[in-house]
Amino acid sequence: MEQQRVVVVGAGVVGLTCAVRLAEAGRRVDVVARDLPRETTSVVAAALWYPYRALPQDRVTAWGATAYDVFAGLAEDPRTGVRMLPGTEVLSRATPDPWWAPAVPRLERVAAPGSYADAWSFVAPVVDMPVHLSWLAARLEELGGTLTRMSLGGLPPVRDDEVVVDCAGMGARLLAADTGVHPVRGQVVHLAGVELERWWLDADGPTYVVPRGEVVVVGGTAEEGEWSRTPSPETATAILQRATRLVPELARGTVVLHKVGLRPARAQVRLEAEGRVVHNYGHGGAGVTLGWGCAAEVVGLVEGLLG
Repeated sequence: MEQQRVVVVGAGVVGLTCAVRLAEAGRRVDVVARDLPRETTSVVAAALWYPYRALPQDRVTAWGATAYDVFAGLAEDPRTGVRMLPGTEVLSRATPDPWWAPAVPRLERVAAPGSYADAWSFVAPVVDMPVHLSWLAARLEELGGTLTRMSLGGLPPVRDDEVVVDCAGMGARLLAADTGVHPVRGQVVHLAGVELERWWLDADGPTYVVPRGEVVVVGGTAEEGEWSRTPSPETATAILQRATRLVPELARGTVVLHKVGLRPARAQVRLEAEGRVVHNYGHGGAGVTLGWGCAAEVVGLVEGLLG
């Protein structure tokens, strides 16, 4: 009996993660995308597990908890690009525990450094995205799936024995005719020559410092509705000034790369079936954070449609 086919639209981390989970569930999976994995917004991400710019809170917490557990397992294999690293979020005012705290095994209050009013620490997955995306693509191929570059003017037509999974990110604005999807521009700087064993985050910026392989990813920005993918030298200077106040060791670093990504923001993540299409987009700055959790739910929806 021929395997029932699932077409996944989008080859970023959300699309590839769904494709891998669907193939592991025994489905024939073909991924089609305008941009190949290392050309997507996902490759720009600092990729620190953190539910940023994603709602609703209850579903995001559940998806994030599932993904956290998956990453903890993947971190045992260096080929996946995943590490579990301790880190600290600093806050400018006294703040209750974050709403997503149940998704992490342990979050503890720590003394706030410098002029900050509050801080908490926890161990989080940190993902080297170029490595992880390549690992996902190789895993998909190993499971018999395909990945094809294809420009689409809309979602592919769906046959009665197929399901389309829409993981198009910003592309869902066109492909799903969803004008609620909008860009939140993020710019980062890569520094070499600095060795850190912890990540740091100040959401008032946002400012984040995430060690990754041979570089430290330093960000960032959250520019609503901004479509430009061209790095701004002035913005890079401001990012480095903020980050160095937070982590003075960065002053020893050398800038080796500037990158910009457009986070696919939406009022809420859209994860639902519409006919024989399963939509899975609008993850904001949390595509990595939620990917494995959303993929598990997508598999359940696809199974319900294909039987």
